[in-house]
Amino acid sequence: MKTLLLLRHARSDNATPGSSDINRPLNERGKQQAQAIGNFIKKQNLTVELVVCSPAVRARETAELVLSAAEVDAKVRYDQRIYEASPHQLLEVISEVDAARNTVLLVGHNPGIEELLKALTGKEEPISPGTLASIDFGFDEWSSVTEASGSLHLIVRPNELLPR
Repeated sequence: MKTLLLLRHARSDNATPGSSDINRPLNERGKQQAQAIGNFIKKQNLTVELVVCSPAVRARETAELVLSAAEVDAKVRYDQRIYEASPHQLLEVISEVDAARNTVLLVGHNPGIEELLKALTGKEEPISPGTLASIDFGFDEWSSVTEASGSLHLIVRPNELLPR
């Protein structure tokens, strides 16, 4: 059985004039969100064997803070295809994961993450910044992941974990 953890990067500042979108960092609330999700992963004893992450600064910072708070030492792979990806592109990235990895955390952006969740599970869920979703698949090969092949196991939003 395979488990895909989908994580939308935490809250970031808007791009400043003259700067590129890919270089936007997390803001203070985003850093708190990422740490809260990491703490949730730790408390739930969720396993993470591999992180596949967008190279955008806000996604990288989210992954680093989540892994640190969760006290997880997982290999992190950055993949340019995740930045501004469609669900189809994200499925391509997932299909290439080594079958030896059972639980993968994919850190990316909307609308791709939200659309991928719907494509894999048939469930329409709003994916606000920092939201984590866990999807289970009943097979042993990542290449078998296709539309409507997953089951939504859990979804947690950082605002459910943090004071307002």
